[in-house]
Amino acid sequence: MDLKVAIVVVCLCALTITPTEAGIPKCCITTKRYIPPQVLFKVRRFDVQQITGACDIPALILHIKDKKKPMCAHPKVKRMLTKILGKRKIRISTLGVPK
Repeated sequence: MDLKVAIVVVCLCALTITPTEAGIPKCCITTKRYIPPQVLFKVRRFDVQQITGACDIPALILHIKDKKKPMCAHPKVKRMLTKILGKRKIRISTLGVPK
């Protein structure tokens, strides 16, 4: 009986130690309307955050070279971003849309 209790305690400890970020969506709370062109040239990819999911506001999540944290931009920045990047292939994903 003691072995079963020890196993349950170990399992509960393991559950409390493991990170829970997978279940919590990361959403933009505010957005910037103006992003300098020098920053837009460094965008590796961007995600589209929509209000249909867990997030409250529409936004572009810009993943920028040499930055750890992504930047939140207003959806109107997408037009300028695609204009600057031209034919360069970048990865686009849509967040908050059921698949």
